[in-house]
Amino acid sequence: MQIAIDGPASAGKSTIAKQLAADLHFIYLDTGAMYRAVTWWALQQDIPLADEKKILTALDDEPIRFIPAPGGQRVELFGHDITMAIRSEAVTNNVSQVSALPGVRTEMVKRQRDIAAGQNIVMDGRDIGTTVLPHADVKIFMVASVAERAKRRFKDNAEKGIHVPLEKLAQEIEARDFKDSHRTESPLKQAPDAIKVDTTSLTIPQVVAKITAIIQKKQ
Repeated sequence: MQIAIDGPASAGKSTIAKQLAADLHFIYLDTGAMYRAVTWWALQQDIPLADEKKILTALDDEPIRFIPAPGGQRVELFGHDITMAIRSEAVTNNVSQVSALPGVRTEMVKRQRDIAAGQNIVMDGRDIGTTVLPHADVKIFMVASVAERAKRRFKDNAEKGIHVPLEKLAQEIEARDFKDSHRTESPLKQAPDAIKVDTTSLTIPQVVAKITAIIQKKQ
């Protein structure tokens, strides 16, 4: 069974997808982490983020590994765990530029489909239901207000010792929304057969329960 969860930045996709995968004993794949890993590596190597050819060459040359597991995912480079490193502010502020590159998306979509083949999987991102897994058994499109998403990111940052003003976070989220929904390659949009879930005023357990009920109807 394939479950696709899409939505804008900080809508809670990864948190919910991870919990659903754990509850269902499914594989979990955070596709955003894949684009973050590519962005992190490009920044580390001083590769211009608009230079698609060099980035694709790096993807061929460097052993970036995405290792799915029940309830989580590990990202490795040269055998080193970079799962936390790819969550830096620098990566967050630049990943939309890299993920908009057609060649990068084509390569990542191929890898995502390879991982999903023959698996019971929960996959979250921005184009899962529309591009990566267009025939997914369940498609969810999660949304939340910009204000609520900024609050969530502020809380997450604070727990990591990162302090960015709430107003700036809201501006960054709005900018990311615009980039994601207006890019040429696989823009962020709700699949026609996806069910929209607004998480603005819901707790994590409430969202999990709501989506679990949707999944159970499909099983």
